[in-house]
Amino acid sequence: MALHIALIEPEIPPNTGNIARLCAATDTSLHLIEPLGFSISDADVRRAGLDYWPDVDLWVHPHWGAFRTAISRERCLYFSAKATTPYWNAPFRANSCLVFGNETGGMPLKILEKYPDRCFRIPMPAGRVRSLNLATAAGIVLYDAIRQLSGGAPSKPGSLGLTPSQD
Repeated sequence: MALHIALIEPEIPPNTGNIARLCAATDTSLHLIEPLGFSISDADVRRAGLDYWPDVDLWVHPHWGAFRTAISRERCLYFSAKATTPYWNAPFRANSCLVFGNETGGMPLKILEKYPDRCFRIPMPAGRVRSLNLATAAGIVLYDAIRQLSGGAPSKPGSLGLTPSQD
């Protein structure tokens, strides 16, 4: 059950580093769509990902068109605070690509308009918080996708290839 996370033009190195660690922990491919707001050799990105970078199946796409060539539209599910449908209604499938916008601009409006039936949000009480940190949102959605695809919570440690943290 391979899943993918794609970040559209991410801007904050520690967020991308934390998402890279999440991807390494779950055997999830990470797609970064340029331009990036930093270099992936940036110390902040490496520090957040610690020594997990060699374990990340990392794909860097020079622009949106290159990403679209690599990943078919049918595989993409888009996550945005501007969407209206709760993320738990997303049609997760093996090989789905969970796409997130960047930290300041969020999901591009053209995607929200073109694929409204494939756009989802993490519900929050109105007015209190505008949005969640990108790494937090990616973690929430990815682990629920894993849970849904496994038919519920894993029955024992190690199922789905996941094991309890040793931290």
